[in-house]
Amino acid sequence: MNLDDSPYQGYLYAYPHKTAYRRLDPRPALTDVWAAERQDSLFGYVHLPFCEMRCGFCNLFTRANPPAEQVTAYLAQLRRQATAVRDSLSPAARFSRLAIGGGTPTYLTAPELESLFTVLADAFPTAAPAVPLSVETSPATATPDRLAVLAAHGTTRISMGVQSFLDAEARAAGRPQRLAEVQTALQAIRDARIPVLNIDLIYGIDGQTARTWQHSLDEALRWSPEELYLYPLYVRPLTGLGRRAHARADWDRQRQDLYRQAVGALTAAGYVRHSMRQFRRADAPDPDGPDYCCQDDGMVGLGCGARSYTTDLHYSFDYAVAVSEVRAVIDDYLSRPAGDFRFAEIGFRLDEIEQRRRWLLKSLLRAEGVDAAGYRDRFGTAHHEDFPQLTDLVDRGWLDVTRTVLTSDGLAQSDAIGPWLVSGPVREAMRTYPLR
Repeated sequence: MNLDDSPYQGYLYAYPHKTAYRRLDPRPALTDVWAAERQDSLFGYVHLPFCEMRCGFCNLFTRANPPAEQVTAYLAQLRRQATAVRDSLSPAARFSRLAIGGGTPTYLTAPELESLFTVLADAFPTAAPAVPLSVETSPATATPDRLAVLAAHGTTRISMGVQSFLDAEARAAGRPQRLAEVQTALQAIRDARIPVLNIDLIYGIDGQTARTWQHSLDEALRWSPEELYLYPLYVRPLTGLGRRAHARADWDRQRQDLYRQAVGALTAAGYVRHSMRQFRRADAPDPDGPDYCCQDDGMVGLGCGARSYTTDLHYSFDYAVAVSEVRAVIDDYLSRPAGDFRFAEIGFRLDEIEQRRRWLLKSLLRAEGVDAAGYRDRFGTAHHEDFPQLTDLVDRGWLDVTRTVLTSDGLAQSDAIGPWLVSGPVREAMRTYPLR
């Protein structure tokens, strides 16, 4: 990867990406995978791979409008997996953060959500009631009855992808929705009194201008959300927008201009930038809680599409984007005997070098930057000695060398810096993955 290429090379939300995973042979038992791990501060995640529609920009693992009987079967299988996974952990395991994502978890009906929370309580019984719980929703499914279930079970954060407050722009992004539906959903969320509301917006949509982008920012701010996430539009293979072509240089320039506009508007409105994408209202509570650190603590995922990770093994089920292949993976998950869930099947083993790289990336792309003392305590070396290429970022004015914190310009280049720091072996594994 070249830092002089597009500033939009890829969103590195996890390292390594699932396309670097390969089949594990032999399959390690989860009891062995977790035996030597700290389990006093875990992240529990449940994946629901269902939506009411597949957005044109989406490359997430999800299926639109599944048969009702498949949802029922999925919840039953999720319970079997939860039992197997729970039995593989220490009885003293503790969860300090929970999330339900997808897909759209609120595609489930209110009674189905109640069933899901029963599964979650059984899977993560040592999670205290005050543990932060984040749930994703959509304008069409954020209904009062569903939100009442979420609130009753202690949901502390709800995230909704609005993308644009203009119907024409939403359609251009492959997200057909009506503003009235969005407004009704936002009001329902506020009425449910869930403490943290996050609104996702997308910039770089065909036909979007500085004026229309400002309109969406202003409309979002009217709801005074505790968080806002700003996503550049990506046109990815096998998605609904994947066949579109753009003049890259012009599109990059437009996205950078719109991003700078948003940073200024949100900063003026009292929001603090925590990463390239995440902005939190200065007086809002931290929705993640103080006890979990993704650089050091593990993650336990349930459902096909969920990843799990320990210090040296990241694992999941198969990954797919194309509609037919997603359906095949879900069918495979539903057909498995309960005993299969006691093993890790597809994953990536992180040697010490990859562990250091992951720690650096998960720190550097956050506004708080790299904790030099924490890195040295963990690995016994200095991060700037392990990664001398960081001086390239300093030379560009993207990195404050005195604190190893990305500058404002550097944060805006996160989608170039992240891919640039991916190791050669991981990049090659991603390149040769048979994306389906």
